[in-house]
Amino acid sequence: MSAYTPISCSFYDELEALATKHQPCTLVYRTEPDTPPITYQGVIKDLYIRDKVEYLQLTDGFELRLDALLSVDNKELRNYC
Repeated sequence: MSAYTPISCSFYDELEALATKHQPCTLVYRTEPDTPPITYQGVIKDLYIRDKVEYLQLTDGFELRLDALLSVDNKELRNYC
């Protein structure tokens, strides 16, 4: 993946709320440009930074860079500033 682009603070707040509530959610993401979106379901266990890149980790161990997210529970990242 390319250089990390931080996501909006408002969207990050949405992720933190889901993690705090231990609420199952549906993630839609894309790790490479021009590839179809991928859908994954799970419960957010942690949000963290590694090497200046923000990640989320689900309870099943799945990890994802936050800038790969397109939407969470039908809330689209592009609609947040």
